[in-house]
Amino acid sequence: MTESDITQLSAVVGEKLRARGAWVTCAESCTGGWVAKALTDIAGSSAWFDRGFVTYSNRAKHDLIGVREETLSRHGAVSEPVVTEMASGALRAARADFAVAISGIAGPDGGTAEKPVGTVWFGLCDGQGRALNVRRQFTGDRNAVRLQAVGFALQTLLDEFLQK
Repeated sequence: MTESDITQLSAVVGEKLRARGAWVTCAESCTGGWVAKALTDIAGSSAWFDRGFVTYSNRAKHDLIGVREETLSRHGAVSEPVVTEMASGALRAARADFAVAISGIAGPDGGTAEKPVGTVWFGLCDGQGRALNVRRQFTGDRNAVRLQAVGFALQTLLDEFLQK
């Protein structure tokens, strides 16, 4: 996926949200706000995107969107329980209809045998109680991992939450 693909995907996501009169938010760690940037690159995005959260540190995850310290210490930031709490916390804090959360290891350092570089967890949820958590393993350098993560997050939001 290229940056141009992400721009096109963001436009489609925006059209779907606008048609529903719905709002989306994001809680991002390894992508550092790239999902929010992609969404707000679309003219008129203020009709469906109000705010997002860059929660790069564990403290930010806890302070801004309510991820429990116990969850972070028990599972680590790159985990299913953490992205679950990130997504639900962002949804609540932003008073949005949909939320996307991303936490991963973009590299080049920081990987382990259990969580190698390129490991990214995604948490998505909506205000109706639907939730989806997915782990992906991406390849390439730091920028490539982050680009793939942004594309995957937007495509999953579209396919699993906005097409239904």
